[in-house]
Amino acid sequence: MRKAFRCNPHWLIPYAAAGVLTLALGQRSSGADDPRAWLEKMNQALATRNYDGTFFHLSEGRVETMRIVHRVKSGRVTERLQSLDGSGREFVRNNDELTCYLPDKHTVLVEPRQDHGPFLGSLPRFGPDVDEFYLIESMPASHVLGRAARVIAVNPKDQYRFGYRLWLDEATAMPLKTQLCDSRGQVIEQILFARLDMPENISDADLTPAVRTDGMRWVRQASSPDSASPALSAYRASELPPGFHLTVSGAQTLGGASVPAAHLVYSDGLATVSVFVEAEPPPSAPAGSEDDSKAQTEPPMQGLARVGSGFAFSTVVQGHQVTAVGEVPAQTVEFIAHSVKSFGAELPRR
Repeated sequence: MRKAFRCNPHWLIPYAAAGVLTLALGQRSSGADDPRAWLEKMNQALATRNYDGTFFHLSEGRVETMRIVHRVKSGRVTERLQSLDGSGREFVRNNDELTCYLPDKHTVLVEPRQDHGPFLGSLPRFGPDVDEFYLIESMPASHVLGRAARVIAVNPKDQYRFGYRLWLDEATAMPLKTQLCDSRGQVIEQILFARLDMPENISDADLTPAVRTDGMRWVRQASSPDSASPALSAYRASELPPGFHLTVSGAQTLGGASVPAAHLVYSDGLATVSVFVEAEPPPSAPAGSEDDSKAQTEPPMQGLARVGSGFAFSTVVQGHQVTAVGEVPAQTVEFIAHSVKSFGAELPRR
């Protein structure tokens, strides 16, 4: 897949921002000890409270320190996510617009944000049949930051999805610690708050990026009404891992591509996998010609790659590059990518 230059904070919180922290659940018991009820409380707290916290993101032996500021004022949501070491990147969301300050690339990227959930939580709705694939249960209580915490485990029942453990503040239901786990319960990534305040008011200064933008290139990416070509729109996964189904079918322009790629999203109600089917690249200009530097394209990516807490798998189908990416085990993206094919005018039912 060509490198898509998009404003994506998921590399900072690969599983929290992708959805571990908000579980909008189906109708179940609302008892005080019901783990589903606690996850609903967490979802509500993340969306409606003001909070300002510093946390550690631990992944693959690396630790990054982050700050998150979230304010709800007069119905308007503003957020700031800041790397306190490493790249110095910052992400600021004002309602539906996301601005990425990327000092390591000398670029500021502004784009609409299709996902309206907070940075610490944008999970799709938990489907009514999710119990077939996950076990949700309460674990023994604990303490984090000196606060009593409820511990909730979301465990996968097969090898096609990851599981989660969440420590929720007993008083506010805010997540104090979260873990992404494989099917054996081994921790893949972890977020641990070192400080979490929930003030009544948050000032504009706390939401203003600290990055100096002098000399940086500004890029604005608008929403594109373009759709994929009919040929690309005919591609679907012919087989899926148990529980996954098509939830989104659209188009997205990747990087500097002139033609939108088909974009499919498959979900089991919790985990999601995005599939991109790209147009065939234009032929390269002969070496040494005037257009050589412009027409040369990157060779198509093939095989498996690690992407944050998940995986991407790319292959070529009938001349089109097909890439499946998601916060799921490697075998899930491989399964889906290998099953993608063109159905012509007869598309499979959802």
